[in-house]
Amino acid sequence: MNFPKDLKYTKEHEWVRLEGDIATIGITDHAQSELGDIVYVEVESVGETITANEVFGTVEAVKTTSELYMPVTGEVLEVNAILEDEPELVNSDPYGEGWIIKVKVANTADLDELLDATAYEAIL
Repeated sequence: MNFPKDLKYTKEHEWVRLEGDIATIGITDHAQSELGDIVYVEVESVGETITANEVFGTVEAVKTTSELYMPVTGEVLEVNAILEDEPELVNSDPYGEGWIIKVKVANTADLDELLDATAYEAIL
């Protein structure tokens, strides 16, 4: 399993990459592996402000559907439109082309509540 050191993680298996006050969010390598082949990603929250720990969408795999939880409070700026036609990118490149949303973070201190790579790996 791959857990990049420059990311923050949630216990629900989302990852966050912060650039300024913009967070890119996706699901971890572990999560995509557990879900299996992803066939659909649903996020319909562009323009909405979502509170940390609220559901912001779902990932549908061949064998199950899993809710996505917002790691930080913020306004959803963008959904990865490529996933509409190529949801399998979440499987093949979870930390790159398979990102799910970009959010303008309300308070970057929220990231202090998240796990670093070592702590995330320890809970698996």
